[in-house]
Amino acid sequence: MATKGFESLAVYQLSEKLADAVWDMVVGWAGFPKDTVGKQLVRAADSIGANISEGSGRGSFQDNRRFVRIARGSLNETRHWLRRAFKRKLLDEKQVAALKPLIDELAPRLNAYLKSIGKTKEGE
Repeated sequence: MATKGFESLAVYQLSEKLADAVWDMVVGWAGFPKDTVGKQLVRAADSIGANISEGSGRGSFQDNRRFVRIARGSLNETRHWLRRAFKRKLLDEKQVAALKPLIDELAPRLNAYLKSIGKTKEGE
């Protein structure tokens, strides 16, 4: 499938990598941890890319910017749930170390994408 629109954005592709990595870690958890922390963590991670894609289809740069801001909030929520999962011994240091580079790259990319939305050729 050829990529078009939001699928070709590096920030979106990075959000997919993070969401898929989180899914792969949570899917094997036992009932209670998966049903509480796990579901919240997966939803927060999935929401990053979902908001990037929704904003890009809204038709105005103002709406797009609003959804990218929501995506940033979802990234922070993901960080929160990762901290909870680590503290509750659901994730080990190796798993956290695997996710950290994705999160560390995604935050500035979201900010850069936000700054780029609505810019014209004249730099307005």
